[in-house]
Amino acid sequence: MPLAASFVFLLVSALQLLDSYLDLARKNGSHSDEQIKLRLEIKQLLKEANQLSTPSTFAQAAKLKRLAAAKEKELAKIQEQDIKGKQSLYDKYRKFLLVTKVLIYAMLILCFWRTPVTTVPRHLLQPFGKMFSWRGIDAATGHVVVGILPWLFLTSRVSKFLCQKFGFVLLRP
Repeated sequence: MPLAASFVFLLVSALQLLDSYLDLARKNGSHSDEQIKLRLEIKQLLKEANQLSTPSTFAQAAKLKRLAAAKEKELAKIQEQDIKGKQSLYDKYRKFLLVTKVLIYAMLILCFWRTPVTTVPRHLLQPFGKMFSWRGIDAATGHVVVGILPWLFLTSRVSKFLCQKFGFVLLRP
């Protein structure tokens, strides 16, 4: 029984970690070489334009600033196209992950429906003992028997909390 509880927790945690990784990848995204090159060109043009601050070089500085503005528009257009393509890809991954979660949760519920996942001493679940013990109390030991549905709820919440607090260590880009 203790191995079953650990197995369910690790499986739910792995699914939650994949979900967090997908969110992180969607938020951060990746920059193409073309985007990086354009950003460097824009910075260089603006730097050169700022160096030309005398009245005699005003026309040349304005020309460089217009060129930088045109490159910024080009960069924005490339980023917009890139975001649209990546968004549809992330949506597909998100749907696949959701279907996988539903199938795994359904499989776990079917496997552990009649058997308890774990037993816990009664004093540890004192205020919430009734919520976690749908099957009652083990007569031999007096411990609370925890079913699969409360265990899935508990492990999903705990793994989500752990991913939020310690995800920066596990999900480094």
